[in-house]
Amino acid sequence: MFRHSGGDDLLDQLRFAADEGFVAFEDNGLRSRSLAFQDRMRREMDRRGMQMGLFVGTADFANPTFASGRSDVRQKVLADMRLAAQTARRMNGRWCSVILGKSDSRLSRRQQTVNAVDLLRRCADICEPAGLVMLLEPIGHLGSAAGLFLRSLPQAHEICCAVNRPSCKILLDVYWQQNAGANIFDQLRRYGSQIAYIQVGDNPGRKEPGTGSFDFQSLFRWLREQRYQGIVGMEHGNFLPGRRGEQAVIEAYLRHDAE
Repeated sequence: MFRHSGGDDLLDQLRFAADEGFVAFEDNGLRSRSLAFQDRMRREMDRRGMQMGLFVGTADFANPTFASGRSDVRQKVLADMRLAAQTARRMNGRWCSVILGKSDSRLSRRQQTVNAVDLLRRCADICEPAGLVMLLEPIGHLGSAAGLFLRSLPQAHEICCAVNRPSCKILLDVYWQQNAGANIFDQLRRYGSQIAYIQVGDNPGRKEPGTGSFDFQSLFRWLREQRYQGIVGMEHGNFLPGRRGEQAVIEAYLRHDAE
C-alpha cells in the first residue's frame, strides 16, 4: 500500500506508516515469513509503539474444512492454529483471521454447523493460552468465495454464540458486507457483542474511504460514540497510482478521523 513512499522493503513501509501516525500493522502473510524477519518486525513495532493487527491463522477457499467433520482435515486445521499461536506469542499478536472453508454438500447444514462449532472449540483450546483471538470472516458468494460455508454475519453470530469462547469472535469486513447488500449499522447494533475487529474498503471498487458510496463518516462517528477500542484494518487497494495515490489514502483517513 505504501511501497512508492516507503520503499519495497516491508519494514521500511512499516516505518513510513508509523511516521504518518498509523498505530497498527496488518500482515496477512505473516506466518509464512521467516522467524528472523518476524523478530525484526516485532522489534521495530515495539520501538515505534505499534500494535500487531491480524494475520491469517487458517484459510482454505477450495475445500470443506471446518464443516466437513473429517479427522484428517481437523488435524490440518489444528496444526495451522498451533503455528498461529506460536506466531502470536512471537509477535505479541492478538488477532488472526479464520476462513471456515467450503460447505460440504454431503452433510446437512445443521451437521456442518455442529462440526464447525466442535472444531472451533478445539482451536480455542490452542488459542487462549497464547492470548490469541480467532476472527471468523463471513464472505459473500462472489469469485473465489463461491460456496464458502460461512457467508453471513447472522450465521457467524450464531456460531460464535454456540462456541461460547472469548477466543472466537467476528471480523466485520465493510466491503464484503456492503457487497452482500447488508446494512452495516444494523449489523453493528444486532451483532456487535461478537464483533471484535473491523476492516474497511469502499464499495464499489474496494479502495480507500471516500472513493465509493459508503457513508464512512457515519461509521467512524458511530465507532467513536461506542468507544470502540479495536483496530480498523485497511483491507483495500489505492484508488490512484504511485505516491499520489498513497498520499490520498493517508488524507482520506485523516479527513474521516477529524470529522
